[in-house]
Amino acid sequence: MAKRLPFTKVCLVHTLGLVDYHKALLLQERLLDLRKCGAISDVLLLLQHPSVLTIGRSGVDKNIIIPNETLLEEGIPVFYTNRGGDVTYHGPGQLVGYPILHLVENGLTVHQHVWNLEEIVIRTLADFGIDGQRVSGFRGVWVGGEKICALGVRVSSRVTMHGFALNVNTNLKYFTYIVPCGIMGVSVTSVSKLLGHEVETEEIQESLLRHFSQVFRFTLEYGENFDKWLASLSPSGSEEEFLTQPR
Repeated sequence: MAKRLPFTKVCLVHTLGLVDYHKALLLQERLLDLRKCGAISDVLLLLQHPSVLTIGRSGVDKNIIIPNETLLEEGIPVFYTNRGGDVTYHGPGQLVGYPILHLVENGLTVHQHVWNLEEIVIRTLADFGIDGQRVSGFRGVWVGGEKICALGVRVSSRVTMHGFALNVNTNLKYFTYIVPCGIMGVSVTSVSKLLGHEVETEEIQESLLRHFSQVFRFTLEYGENFDKWLASLSPSGSEEEFLTQPR
């Protein structure tokens, strides 16, 4: 039997650990500009965020239903961002993926890109015996009517940023502070809750990357030192403000 050749397209994967939301946004915007001008290939950032509420372009403040005083007491900032969608929560135990991809070079429409992101998560959940599904009229991935993965993207000059947030062992309490994704009555779940035991994000990540490669038809290359790589893109050192903290 002939040996299967790897996909010819390459995507560089960087796993960043816990990264402040605003810093991650700056990183994405810098990589977006570099991808638009052809200075880098496609990139996937995998990370987690400290607790934060983010409101997308179509979001409204009233979908945060907890008093501001409670957010201040618990140290949860609110961040207005440039992705699509309404309000969501990010926090530890949530596997977040930010693909910086050129749609035209990958032969994709925005709709196909979003479908692919959902498909990756659905296949990953299936590896753990969880039946993830799409719900007509709503983005993201659902299990039995509960949302397990939020999704929101931005596209500029046919290059994507933002992406998906899959609840692995997230503290689901914080979703009661909001109307998740602006959908009244929706409840949220996680991999750990559905399986009845604690699951670490690292256990999910290997499966997710395999399906990311298959769905987008990428050969994945793994970056070992994100800080060094990012700094190498600007020999003058002007990118210092974008560097991640030690992990």
